[in-house]
Amino acid sequence: MRRVAGSVLSLAVFLAAWKLLTVIGAYPEYILPAPEVVGARAVRAIASGLLWQHTAATLSEIVLGLAAGTVAALAIGIGLGKSTLVERALSPYIVAAQAVPILALAPLLDIWFGGGLLARVLICALIVFFPIAIATMVGIRSVDPLLVELYRSLGANQAQRTARLEIPAALPIIFGGLRVGVTLAVIGAVVAEWAGAATGLGVLINIANQGLFDTPLMFVALATLAVIGLALYGLVLVAERRLVQP
Repeated sequence: MRRVAGSVLSLAVFLAAWKLLTVIGAYPEYILPAPEVVGARAVRAIASGLLWQHTAATLSEIVLGLAAGTVAALAIGIGLGKSTLVERALSPYIVAAQAVPILALAPLLDIWFGGGLLARVLICALIVFFPIAIATMVGIRSVDPLLVELYRSLGANQAQRTARLEIPAALPIIFGGLRVGVTLAVIGAVVAEWAGAATGLGVLINIANQGLFDTPLMFVALATLAVIGLALYGLVLVAERRLVQP
């Protein structure tokens, strides 16, 4: 209850400060709309089905991209953590791919994979891959060597040591990477939609900003992205508490 009350209070302070800024600055709606204007625009967008359509497209890209990126990152991260040979072979390519801005790669991937859902999911997966893979590698390497030797002395093979010791011990660090990954997944989906898409909140932002000059609608799309990010982050926290914390 204290957390909920604190969140509600902080939201109320934020909205009050926002409203005060619009009153003092006397900004027109196309520059900074008031909270009630954005709220009214959100109601109209929901009633017309416009917001649902674009939100569903973006949410599917985020969920699929996050799932694909997480599975690949966990598999490769475990390999990086357990084998220096794998690390030497793959690390340069992983770091190089991360160093190239995803905004520059997105149009190319969009061309290669046909500009459909697959391309956007791949872009989203690429942007979440790096932090989760690195967190997994660090987590695997942080396992106490004495425990590894204990499991080995008890006759556990490599697969059993990985599944029963190393992965459970690395979960706190892995979930740290997942926390970063879920927020990056939202960014990846928007970047993918900007590269070429017909629906999605990223497309809605472009339409509102460049086509309609509808700043309240752009605020609605941005707020929806923020809510999606917060919801996914909260789900990661819940999973972490159930799997890691006693």
